[in-house]
Amino acid sequence: MKRSARPLSDATSGAGRTAPLHSPHDRLEEARGLSEAIDLDVRDAMLVPVSSPRPSTLFGSGKVESLGAHIEADEIGLVIIDHPVSPIQQRNLERAWKTKVLDRTGLILEIFGRRARTREGRLQVELAHLSYQKSRLVRTWTHLERQRGGYGFLGGPGEAQIELDRRMIDERIMAIRKELEVVVRTRDLHRQGRRRVPYPVVAIVGYTNAGKSTLFNRITGASVFAKHQLFATLDPTMREVRLQSGRRIILSDTVGFISDLPTMLVAAFRATLEEVIEADLILHVRDISHDETESQAQDVEAVLRDLGIDTLAVDAPIIEVWNKTDLLEEPKREEIQSQARWTERPPVLVSAVTGDGIDALLSAIDGRLGSGDAELQLDIPPEGGRLLNWLYEEAEVLAREAQDSGGVRVRVRVAAEKKERLLANARRSGVEAVAVPRVGS
Repeated sequence: MKRSARPLSDATSGAGRTAPLHSPHDRLEEARGLSEAIDLDVRDAMLVPVSSPRPSTLFGSGKVESLGAHIEADEIGLVIIDHPVSPIQQRNLERAWKTKVLDRTGLILEIFGRRARTREGRLQVELAHLSYQKSRLVRTWTHLERQRGGYGFLGGPGEAQIELDRRMIDERIMAIRKELEVVVRTRDLHRQGRRRVPYPVVAIVGYTNAGKSTLFNRITGASVFAKHQLFATLDPTMREVRLQSGRRIILSDTVGFISDLPTMLVAAFRATLEEVIEADLILHVRDISHDETESQAQDVEAVLRDLGIDTLAVDAPIIEVWNKTDLLEEPKREEIQSQARWTERPPVLVSAVTGDGIDALLSAIDGRLGSGDAELQLDIPPEGGRLLNWLYEEAEVLAREAQDSGGVRVRVRVAAEKKERLLANARRSGVEAVAVPRVGS
């Protein structure tokens, strides 16, 4: 059921506040997008300048009154304020406007609650919600009708009202943490299993709606839900990918980041984000067609730094992927291409929708992961078909030349972790593997 909503973007200013990375108009559009992501019928969206926030209502009395008249006239059932709102402010505004009020954190929690699909995702969202609710006046929202059991803010008629006091919240938080410990242990076992293989892990990160899932689908051939929508996917997905060199990697699609991502969500999803922390390589996907692409990139880098990843290091394990080049007009495309060439760490320009640039991206991944690769030359006799087949399966055959004896001479590039296996297979076949200088070394 759709519920009419009015997002308000609070343009608060004052001493001690840093200049926002995003323009007020962009934040307003993002708030609208977040609202529409949970099927709200957005009736209106506006910027409301606030020179001095009021402790009781955030807005001045005159603005509260004028907004209230407009809310009543349009029969608005929900007001979303794209700014932190204290429990007291929320209660007073709800009383004045006779409607439900959500701040940015509450809205993002609602979206996460709807998007989570796995058991771990649902537990993490519920934990984040309860931690948020614990700091609020517990009964400020119990008058709401609830369509789903659990932890959503929004809903409709159909089920009994739910009341939680602080004791019940604490008990539920403890229970969730115990369940998450089991889930995290299982994830750790899976991670240890991948280390034993071992396959390098390549994690895709980026601002929400940058096209991460579309890129993931393009590379892996998977069918992960992808839509032009903020937080279209939430739970991480992993697939094996074989690169041109024969190297196999685990590609991981993670939750999208966003400006002012609630701290409790970063903490709750830390187990999931550990896939990023422990990744061998990170693909930072950017929507290069977006007017706020630089600000979005800074938001993502801030979260990565919070996770302990030094994004400014020259040798940082990060490849920037400038996505959505298909949306650029030709003059802008040429400007972006020129900018990319002069960037200290050159990005890879791609279109996940059309597939343009994907081969270059896979080569860049291969190159970054293959810095320790070895190039070898082998003379394989006619009866060495098994060894030749292994080379095609597990390495990259760079050159092949037929011999008068009926055998073949091949030059291959092999990943460092597979070199010993190649040498062992060659010895069993009575073949000598001779190291050759790598091109460009």
